[in-house]
Formats: sequence, C-alpha cells, structure tokens
Amino acid sequence: MNPSWLFIFISPAVFAELPQPTSAFLDQHCVECHDADVKKGGLDLGALKFDLANADAFQEWQKVFERVRDGEMPPKKKPQPEKADADKFLASLKPALVKADAADIAANGRTRSRRLTRTEYENTMHDLLGIDMPLKVLLPEDRASYGFETVAAGQQLSQHLLARYLDVADLALTDAFQRALKGDETFKQHYTPEMLTKNRGGNYRGPDLRGGKSITWPMTLQFFGRTPTFVPDGGWYRITLHDVQAINPGSDGAVWGTLRSGECESNAPMLYMIGLVEATSTPRDMVYEAWIQKGHRLELRPNDANYKHPQSGAKGGNVSFEGRDLAKEGYAGIAHTGIDMERIYPNADRAKLKKNLFGEEDVKTADAATLEKLIARFARRAFRRPVTDEQTAAYREIARKALTEGDEPTEALRMAYRAILCSPRFLTFIEAPGPLDDHAIASRLSHALWVSMPDYKLTQLANEKKLHDPEVLAQQVERLLEHPKFERFVTSFTDQWLKLKEIDFTTPDTRQFPTFDSVVQESMLQETRAYFKELIKRDLGISHLVESDFAFLNGRLARHYQAEVPLKPGEGLQKVALTDKDIRGGLVTQGAILKVTADGTSTSPVVRGVFINERILGNRIPPPPPGVPAIEPDIRGATSIRDQLDKHRNNESCASCHQTIDPPGFALENYDPVGVWRTGYGKNSRGAKVDPSGTTPEGGTFKDIHSWQRLYAQNPDQLARGFATHFLTYSTGAALRFSDEEALEKVISTTAENGHGMRSLIRAAVLSEIFLTK
Repeated sequence: MNPSWLFIFISPAVFAELPQPTSAFLDQHCVECHDADVKKGGLDLGALKFDLANADAFQEWQKVFERVRDGEMPPKKKPQPEKADADKFLASLKPALVKADAADIAANGRTRSRRLTRTEYENTMHDLLGIDMPLKVLLPEDRASYGFETVAAGQQLSQHLLARYLDVADLALTDAFQRALKGDETFKQHYTPEMLTKNRGGNYRGPDLRGGKSITWPMTLQFFGRTPTFVPDGGWYRITLHDVQAINPGSDGAVWGTLRSGECESNAPMLYMIGLVEATSTPRDMVYEAWIQKGHRLELRPNDANYKHPQSGAKGGNVSFEGRDLAKEGYAGIAHTGIDMERIYPNADRAKLKKNLFGEEDVKTADAATLEKLIARFARRAFRRPVTDEQTAAYREIARKALTEGDEPTEALRMAYRAILCSPRFLTFIEAPGPLDDHAIASRLSHALWVSMPDYKLTQLANEKKLHDPEVLAQQVERLLEHPKFERFVTSFTDQWLKLKEIDFTTPDTRQFPTFDSVVQESMLQETRAYFKELIKRDLGISHLVESDFAFLNGRLARHYQAEVPLKPGEGLQKVALTDKDIRGGLVTQGAILKVTADGTSTSPVVRGVFINERILGNRIPPPPPGVPAIEPDIRGATSIRDQLDKHRNNESCASCHQTIDPPGFALENYDPVGVWRTGYGKNSRGAKVDPSGTTPEGGTFKDIHSWQRLYAQNPDQLARGFATHFLTYSTGAALRFSDEEALEKVISTTAENGHGMRSLIRAAVLSEIFLTK
C-alpha cells in the first residue's frame, strides 16, 4: 500500500489537512479494515472528515487516537506497527486534537448548563431554609451519565420537571413558614413494655412481655415485632431503646436485629431502615434518629438469617407466648425495658429557621421596603452570588402586587420566595466559559464536598475575591473535609462512583444464600463508606483501593465473611487489622462491591471486570458490538464462566476488549454474589472449580486475588488517574476532555510523593485548571 491508495478513500481536502505521519500510518495499518466496503466497528475512514470543529468527527478521531495509544488497534492478530511508527502517528495527531478541543472549551466551557441533582436540591433547601423534610423522593430520579448524576450531559430541565420543582418548593416553604410563625410541633412519649404489648385489634404480632421486659424473637411472620408506637406527624424523631439486652447471644457475643418504621400492615408492606440493633449481655441504652412518616410505627426484631425460628404459637397469623419460655428453649431474642420517642429538628431550631427566612425583621408588620430588603437577601443566598436590582425586580414586584391586593406581608414574602426557588439562577449553576469567578468556585466546591450551597465563610471569601488564591482555596478544602456535612459527600459519591445506591436492585436467592439478611446488607454499606472515609481522613495512599492491611467489620459481617478477627461485642463497626492470609483487603473485596456487581444468583467476570476497570482502574470500556449475545451463566455450576468466555473471546470483535475486561473479573471469581469466599461454583462449591488466574493487559500474570491486588497496588499512578478522573467528573459536571490530559497529569504528579493520598488527590483536583474552569 502507499499514500496514493489512501487518497482513493479520503477526499483530497481531508487528505491535505492530515499530517503526513498520520495519513501514512492510517494507510499502512487501518484503511484495509476501515473503508467503505469493510467498515469494521462502523468506522469508515474514507467518509471521516478531518474537521475537528465538528463534534462527531472529533469524537471519531479521538477514538482512533486512543485505540492506537492503548494498543487495541490494530488487533493483536494483525501485523503490529513498530513502536516508533505508532509514537510518530500519535505525536502527529495529538496537537491538532488538543488545539481543537481547547478552542471548544474556551468558547463553550467543558460543562454545559448544569442543574442541581435532586440530592443537591434537597440539601440546599435544607441549608437555605432550615427545614429537614425529605424532598428528593418527591422529584424524578436523576439519570447518570459517565457514572454520575451530576454530569450535565445526562440532565434535563423540562416543563414537567419545573412543575415538580414548583410543587416541592410550595411544600418546603409551607413547612418553613409554619414553623417560623407558629412554632415547632412537639411530641414526647415513653412506652413501657406493657404499653408495647397492648394489641389495638387484629392479629397480634407484637413482642413478648416477660419479667417486666419487652422481648422480640426471630419469628418469620411478616411485621413481627411491630409496636403501637404510631407517630402523629411526619418528622424526625429521636428513639431511645432502654436497657437493650441479648437473650442467648451468638458466638460473636451479640444478637443482631433491625429497627425499622412503617405502617406494618399487609396493604402497606414497605419498611424503612432506621438502624441496626446489636444487643449484648450487658444492658445499655441505644439511641437512633430517623425521619418517620405520619401514622407509621416501629418494628423491632432479631434479623439474623442464621437464627432458628420459633413457631408463632397461635393460628390465623397471630402470635402467642402463653405457656412458652423461648429463652429456655434456646432462641435468640432482644429485650428492653421501654422506648422513648421525641420529635426533633436536627437541621435548625425555630430561631435559626426564622433568621434564615426573616433575618431580624418582624415580618408580620413589614412594609414593602422591608420585604424588598428581605427578598434581595434571600435571593443572594439562593442564587449563591450577589444580585442586582434588575435581577430581583420581578420578585420584588410579586411581593408589591400581593400587598396591594390585600395579602399579609408573610404571604407576599412567601410568594416572592417561591418564584426565587423556581428560578434557573437557583436550580442551575451559573458559570460563564473560561475561568470561574469566585462565587462559581465557592458553589462548585461546596456542592462537591458538602452536596449543598456554600456557607457564610465560603461566601465571604468569594465576596472578597480570595478563592483564586491557591493557599486560601486549599485551606477551604481542608475545612470542608473536616465538617460534619462531609458525610453527605461520602454517601453521595460512593452511591454513584461505586453504585452503592443499587444494592437493593437484586435480592439474593434464599435457596442458594440462606444466611444473607438485611443486617448483612446494611453492614456492607457501612463497611464501604467507613473505609472510604478513613482513606480520606488519614490521607492514605491510592493503592488502598485494591489492597490494604485493615478493614471495617462488625460481628455479623465478620461471621458472614467467615473472618476470624478480634471484635468487641456491642461496638458496632470496628477497624481491624488484616494479615497476608486474610481474603479481604481494599475496596474491591468488600461485600457491597461484590453484591452490586452480581445478579443475586450468579456472578459474571464481565460485569465485575467492567466495574473494576471503569470505577477503580480508570479504563473506559466501550459498549459491546451490536449483535453479540450476552453470556448466560450456568447457575447449576456445571460449567465455569471462564469456559464460556473462552469461546466468546474467539470472536475478533470481542477479543480486544475482553483482554482488558476479564482479568479483574476472573480474580474476583472466588467471591459469590453475596461476597462469601468459594472454591467452586454451585451450592456449597460442589460444581466446577473456580480458576481465579489470568494475565493483565500489561502482561502481568496472577494466580488469585492476592497476586492481582499486588500487581495493581504497584501501579498507583493508574489508580490515582482513575480516581481523580471520577472525582473531577463528579464535581465539575462533565467528563474529562481530550485536552485535559496535561492538567490531570499535574494532579497526579503533585500527589505522587505521598503515594497519591486520597485527601491530597481531592485537594490537588480542586486546585486544578479543570476544576477552576467551566
């Protein structure tokens, strides 16, 4: 082949624009499989213009660049170019791609119009007003793009959605104004064991009254353990269980149960987790705080699937304890001496809420001028930046008109606030192309690390134009990381990055996994979030994503994992040391990760391999070619998934991706769908034996999960690049662009000295040009 042959497929104008090394390389290695006749992968180089200002053309040329850079093209079965030729091709194509991409970012920004996610909206409304009612459940679910709900490319702002925001704003303002003007609702009730065992009618499924204590047992009847603890209004409640004590504790020194709320009736079966109950031999009070819906009550029961279950002792769905002593019969139980329930307002008391709404003004007698001052003040906080008279004119007019028509000042103000809360200036991020201004930095930073609006300190620094000072900005990163609101980031980020919000999407088959239960699942979530928080708190190196010498476990989770570690009964989740013999370590072997990457019945190296590549290793995996069927695992375990994949990889269009996808999936095959170690497939590992060995795309070989972990722990730059990419995507609302590579590499090099500490990576990412530019 020669360049003149390439000319046949690429128009003269395009050919003239291509750098000579680029055209020569394509001629020799690519055109044969990517012309109008063959068009493998849907790519026809003859029709692909070198018009990098065209977004579609740019994406195709970027894909060509990346496939050659990553060694995926030409395919392994084809003659391979000399490294020098490939390097020359990449060097000739890259400058044009960088220049075109940078020009587009300068003109339009990396992030298009981005709105608050429903979680950001709820937190912002809570902090702005001082309310604490759940709001995000009233809004449609956000669609993830590039793995995150915050990414603008996946968002919409339709008329329907605006109408929903309007309805939610009405509910929020009604609650806020009612509390501010009329005071907080109060509720405080002590329930004795005698009260808790009183039946209101219907089937009795309450606790056992014995020796002046209320005792619940691990009965299988639905809603067993329900109590007459109905709340009069929806709200936050502090629940105190007094003198909680285990009856017949297990090997870990505890009886494990759940405290949940709900109607606890067959026509309304939904139950909401309040918290885990770890009862020990030593009586102690246990305190919980939770939002409980109006008319709902508490259900407390042992909920460990390993416990033996007593019969109900009655017919027709009732429970009877008459003439029975379940403790002597060896059943596990949870006893206590009563429950206190009290209405609380965790986000703001009435005084703080009034100040949020009315400042120091007596709004009931306020005149038009006073209302205008309050409207401007509220708009500044809601819009997260200074406002002009022109920007607030419409809201001030709403209040003036309401006053003229005879409305009370409070109602006039509420109507103006309602309009502000439906403004694009509140619902979206106001960012102009180019470097962000100080208020945009403050807003981006607070929504990244607090999932909410900036506080007074950040706003003041923005007003003083100090957030462009790297030292000041770094100090603010540290301050936000130390604040209790950082818990919001831990939950929000792990829900999306690690897909923890999908942990309920599948229910493990109880026939295959009879010991899995809701206590284990809740413990898994706590384990992963506590571990991630620890990495940031102590600025631990990025290699801890794949390998570590510690974990966070409680007694129930340790039993599920069959881990022999020293734990103190009653202490909940505890940090424990791991040894080389342990089969845990790092994020990748935690139960929550293993469960969200399985379907409840079987595992797939492809699913887990894609997850680990994209979420941990930072490798973008393209979707499978059209027409390639999915692999259906043999749930009986007679055939290993590896054998099935070997046939699948013989398909040339699949092979290049599977050499990247499969290795981490194979390494994790010793873990079943609920995260328990196995040596074979099928029930009790009686089927085909698990083979966790493999070869990484870089050529490293591993025989099991430990050796796979060691391989990647020795490549912290790759792990850091992957995490920084995810954090920047999440925090800026846009996937990283081709021209961001230099800025990203600066983040990586800045943190290399301390092993890419997780805290250091977050700080360096915030200080990067990527974060500080629209």
